[in-house]
Amino acid sequence: MQKIQFIRDISANDEVASIFAVTLAAQGQARNGPFWRLELADASGSVGAKVWSPLSQQFASITAGMLVSVRGRAATFRDQLDINIEALHILTEEEMAALDMGDFMPASERHPDDMMADLMQLCRVTFTHKPWLKFLSAVFKDEEILRRFKTAIGAKNVHHAYAGGLLEHTLSVSELCMRLCDHYPELDRQVLLAGAIFHDIGKAWELSGGIANDYTDEGRLIGHISIGLEKAEPYLLKSGLEPELVMHFKHLVLGHHGTKEWGSPVLPATPEALVLHYADNIDAKLAQVRGLFADFAGDVTGWTPYQTTLGRHMYKPARTPEPETKQAAKREVAREIPKEDQCSLL
Repeated sequence: MQKIQFIRDISANDEVASIFAVTLAAQGQARNGPFWRLELADASGSVGAKVWSPLSQQFASITAGMLVSVRGRAATFRDQLDINIEALHILTEEEMAALDMGDFMPASERHPDDMMADLMQLCRVTFTHKPWLKFLSAVFKDEEILRRFKTAIGAKNVHHAYAGGLLEHTLSVSELCMRLCDHYPELDRQVLLAGAIFHDIGKAWELSGGIANDYTDEGRLIGHISIGLEKAEPYLLKSGLEPELVMHFKHLVLGHHGTKEWGSPVLPATPEALVLHYADNIDAKLAQVRGLFADFAGDVTGWTPYQTTLGRHMYKPARTPEPETKQAAKREVAREIPKEDQCSLL
């Protein structure tokens, strides 16, 4: 059994015959009987689907996280693509084991080991105060923390919502903070880097990841900010860090959402806390926009649908023409020079 059709390739009126992950499932009642309303997903995107009666009555339970083999036809419903399912088979564990799960779960374009190596190199270069390096080194020697951090998603659905997304976002925010420190040398780059690395680490426990990808009980009841500080606490106690630095580090994590309306227990009250908040916010926003613009091929310009999380439509503008690269210029020069004279340039 193999996946042969992806959601990104399906258009209205297409026949659909492939395997998908169920990410949402709910029952409804229509005039002709009960039906299932599903959201199907793979690594390329998601799409709504319906299982109408009498077929719907063959399935007492359909839940998020299942993989299903589907046959049907795509149609447009309220300007959204929707699949009318004519046949559905819930895969067994044996059938699932034979599949490449990368077909069903989007992942970062970068390998997590490469991103982790970049982050650790940033730590080695930045942490000249040994207790900071001792703290972060001990954290990532914890096998459970490292495993979760490398594979966790960055958010439920808004930005970096794919395997490795948390690490990708953390590395990006950390690098951005360090560039801002280059521009504003009065900032304490060491505490800022520690806060950047830890600001969202609790999401590795807040969200389940995987195909279903939902909030865990711990995530709903405690939240990633508090979870992150809980995970840091035993390593902070053994780090030898000065109490004032520990307090500042905790403030960075607690205040990174920026406002209480956005979930921050406190408002950013130090320059480093402000920098972390804005770096986190801009990275999340631009990652979201980058995902929206991925639907525009090449140099195509235009508007996105209305984005509730941004409170606006977004426009992809025409780009300023880029100058020739140095390599292209060299090739052009080489073409103009007689072949017998080119060897003298080497």
